[in-house]
Amino acid sequence: MSVSSSLLIADVLEQRQVPPGALEPVPTDLLVALRAVSDPRCRRGTRHRFNAVLGLAVCAVLAGARSYTAIAEWAQDLTPTVGQRLGLGRLPPCESTIRRVLQRLDGEHLSQVVSDWLAATALVVGAPRPALRVIAVDGKTARGARVAGGRAVHLLAAFDATDGTVLGQSVVDGKTNEINAFAPLLERIELTGTLVTADALHTQRGHVRYLRERGAHYLLTVKANQPTLLRQLRQLPWPQVPVADRTHDKAHGRVESRTVKLTTVTAGIGFPDAATAVQITRRRRPTAAGRWQTETVHAITDLDVRQANAATLADAARAHWGIENRLHWVRDVTFAEDLSQIRTGNGHAVMATLRNLAISLHRRAGATNIAAACRHVSRHPSRTLPLLL
Repeated sequence: MSVSSSLLIADVLEQRQVPPGALEPVPTDLLVALRAVSDPRCRRGTRHRFNAVLGLAVCAVLAGARSYTAIAEWAQDLTPTVGQRLGLGRLPPCESTIRRVLQRLDGEHLSQVVSDWLAATALVVGAPRPALRVIAVDGKTARGARVAGGRAVHLLAAFDATDGTVLGQSVVDGKTNEINAFAPLLERIELTGTLVTADALHTQRGHVRYLRERGAHYLLTVKANQPTLLRQLRQLPWPQVPVADRTHDKAHGRVESRTVKLTTVTAGIGFPDAATAVQITRRRRPTAAGRWQTETVHAITDLDVRQANAATLADAARAHWGIENRLHWVRDVTFAEDLSQIRTGNGHAVMATLRNLAISLHRRAGATNIAAACRHVSRHPSRTLPLLL
């Protein structure tokens, strides 16, 4: 059988449809799972299999590729073993082919497929889950990418604060905002028994009702966008409430101490399902010298003190703030997302999903320094293959 014939048969197999009503288990092999993503191209005249191009892009970003050109350059150095595993022919796709495929790809569908695969394989490759799983929801603007009207692309992500993986991401349409994107993003994630954290923008009654319907708990920061609720929390008798948890850290060139107070709210707080008010006081100063800076933050949760103690809620709040260092900072510094000017079609959303996937896979493999993990993989392309299983 000729090579072209075998590739044609493989293409036909990839297009198989699951019978209506049938549920197909998510494969443990990422490359197989990615076959669920629809090929946006016209079949006529295509030289490279869609699944092979997408798999190539995944592996190249795992090696630190930041652009279409970098993906194509990485493909030139592939060994026959890796190329065969990805389903590539003798000649890898060029930059223009990679660019056209990723620009036309449905970014939301790709994010859904990746989210499903990460969720389905979490129990297989991950450590035992904690009693309370924390999912942080936060947005980030990709400053270099622009869409119609010159607006910067804004991305909303759901981040598993326990293992550092990205569970889902959506592009926030310019005609709406993060508030309206909250529920659609979480719709693709299993939330039962989880604690969802979010900043003050998402302290919305509608969000709380949605989380209740999904069987999830909430820990939400309260600021001036909810003035009545903020005033009620500030008026609680905090001076008489004892400190329930205290931590002290010295890292990143600064000293920081945090105290947490909890008090039960049974009446007078006009927020759905509110059970506990939280006051977190943070004091920090540079290690060498300088004055202490103090910040007091209030939050509200539907968990009572029997379900979550002060240390648990403090860890959840800190994990939410950690999304800046563990996700946004990595995408900006390691993958230069803010400098990326990919803007045509769905390229910006697709590349952001690939970056999230790379961060998640490296973390699953035990990496604590994503930049070093990318360099490790880039030296030997075959090192990408174990990460895909």
